[in-house]
Amino acid sequence: MTTEADGPALTPRTISPLPQEARPYQGHRAGLVTRLVAAGIDSLVIGLVLMLGYAGFAGLVFLIDPRTFTFPTPGVFFSLTAALTTLVIYLTASWWIGGRTYGSHLMGLRVVNYNGANMRLLGALLRALFCAFFPIGLLWAAVNRENRSVQDIVLRTSVIYDWQPRH
Repeated sequence: MTTEADGPALTPRTISPLPQEARPYQGHRAGLVTRLVAAGIDSLVIGLVLMLGYAGFAGLVFLIDPRTFTFPTPGVFFSLTAALTTLVIYLTASWWIGGRTYGSHLMGLRVVNYNGANMRLLGALLRALFCAFFPIGLLWAAVNRENRSVQDIVLRTSVIYDWQPRH
C-alpha cells in the first residue's frame, strides 16, 4: 500500500525508460548530426561483417590447401559489389524487421513510412538501394525545414527520434 509519505504512486505512466530530457523530442524528425553518427556506426558494422566474411573465406581456403596458402586478393569490383550488397541487405532487413539499424538503435532513431508505421519489405529495399547508391542525399536533411533527406522526400519516409521499443 502506498501512502502520501512514500511519494507518488508508480504507474506505467510514471515509469519510463525514456529520460525526462528526451521526452519533448520523442516522435520528432531527427537532425543531420544524429543521423550521420548512426550512419557512421552502421558503416563500422558493415566493415566488421565484411572483415569477418573475408577471414572466414581465407580460413576455408587455408583448410582446403594449407601448404600453398596465400591470402586471397579480391578485386576492386568484387569488393565494392560485396560491400554494397551487404549494406543493402543489412539496411533492408533492419528497417523492415524493426525499423532501425544498430546505429539507429544506439542513437534512438527509427525509420517510419508516411503514416508512422514500420516499413514494408519493398519500401525498405527501395530506401536501402537509394541510400547505398546515393548516400549524399542524406545531406539534404541539413537544409530541409523538416529534416528530411532526399530519400525521405522521394519515398515518403521519416527518420524520427524514438527511444521506446515497439510492442
